[in-house]
Amino acid sequence: MAKADYYEVLGVNKDASDSEIKSAFRKAAKQYHPDLHPGDKAAEARFKEINEAYEVLSDHTKRAQYDQFGHAAFDPTAGSAGGGYSGAGFGDFSDIFSSVFGGFGGFGGSAHRNGPIAGNDLKYNLTITFEEAAFGARKEILIPREETCKSCGGTGAKPGTQPVKCSTCGGSGQVRVQQNTPFGSFATVRTCDACGGTGKIIKEPCAECRGKGRVNKSNRIVVNIPAGIDNGQTLTLRGEGEAGYRGGPNGDLYVVVSVRPHKLFTRRGYDLYLDMNIPVTVAALGGEIQVPTLTGSVKYNIPEGTQPGTTFRLREQGVSRLNASGKGDMLVRVNVQIPKKLNEEQRELMHKLAESLGDKVADSKPIKRGIFEKRKEKRG
Repeated sequence: MAKADYYEVLGVNKDASDSEIKSAFRKAAKQYHPDLHPGDKAAEARFKEINEAYEVLSDHTKRAQYDQFGHAAFDPTAGSAGGGYSGAGFGDFSDIFSSVFGGFGGFGGSAHRNGPIAGNDLKYNLTITFEEAAFGARKEILIPREETCKSCGGTGAKPGTQPVKCSTCGGSGQVRVQQNTPFGSFATVRTCDACGGTGKIIKEPCAECRGKGRVNKSNRIVVNIPAGIDNGQTLTLRGEGEAGYRGGPNGDLYVVVSVRPHKLFTRRGYDLYLDMNIPVTVAALGGEIQVPTLTGSVKYNIPEGTQPGTTFRLREQGVSRLNASGKGDMLVRVNVQIPKKLNEEQRELMHKLAESLGDKVADSKPIKRGIFEKRKEKRG
């Protein structure tokens, strides 16, 4: 079966720069790394193919030979000018990953524990009020996390001393074991038991961190809540996670925001919704009402003949737009409030209104004296 073109394997053009080749290799190698696909032979084969392509294209001499002769440049049976390269070294990828990924610690391989490893990311759930989400706020939170030990600077060794290279593995963190079987001799690589794969031995541990190089601490961190943030959104605080290992970068802190509901308003996007009761007389005749908002009450003129369920829009009375100018609107739905109890005079007026409108209403109880008779008596 013919080998795939190395440039196609990495997904780059033939004129790709060294940095483009390296970036493409990093992306592809992470995608097909065996630690992410245990037992997947296809992924393992693809992973080896990616490494083989990078081994050639990352070397200027080999790349030039490949560009001129193709795969035949490394086929010892082809007799080409570039013969002698068979790819036999692709079984052990530690050298490649050490140079490209700085240890590739994210996959936990024992061969790469010597390099820098990024610290763990942290997550914090923060609950804020409706108003804090609308206007923004400055909150202080307490985060427990692992930090680099200040006493030893993260080395794990007693101040004034330094870890020494492991004599068992020579500082590589690995030991190669030769096994003889009826089928032949096999060499395997395993984590060094003496140093635990770190490649170093701490003879005098730091009293502060007990040789770990890290200590648990609770830190107060200020979180700036931007105006307009909504329930469930996440703020990312770069470098506020746990400390990295061996000079690796700190992890990040992800603050997940929960917003308490408001007793009056409902939010949809940047708009606010409000249900408001108005008297039947105001709905019929029109009039001025006071509408509550997040910044105080505002006046609004209800037009004559407003029907129950009518919605009015108040511009720019909603929530500030996140990382942008302007605000949403407030939508007010009015509910016409019908009085439950009427006195004698009010009932008489309502009956006269119904009569003038031609409405059929329930008969009222007999009224001994009408309101006009009462007024005449008062004048007399």
